[in-house]
Amino acid sequence: MMGPVTLQHYLVLSMVLFGIGLAGIATRRNALIMMMCVELMLNASNLALVAYSRHLGVETGQVMAFFVMALAAAEAAVGLALLLAVFRHLRTVNVDEMRQLRG
Repeated sequence: MMGPVTLQHYLVLSMVLFGIGLAGIATRRNALIMMMCVELMLNASNLALVAYSRHLGVETGQVMAFFVMALAAAEAAVGLALLLAVFRHLRTVNVDEMRQLRG
């Protein structure tokens, strides 16, 4: 029989998701995949914020998670626009092949 879901369960899940995102950024060279890994890491931090907020009985963690979601939406919009502009210029989304952007 399974017991109740505790704060530790949420934090372990958050750490696993953050680790997957970090490993994805470290190993992948496709800019779209890297952006998805950043989104995964932001969602993992949101999970930890909401879990702590729920555990402590305060709403500040949930408010901070809302601002992180707004930041993630802005990051996705600006990041995709930049990536689209780079793709139109270089015809690739592989970050190793974007050496022409160096100053």
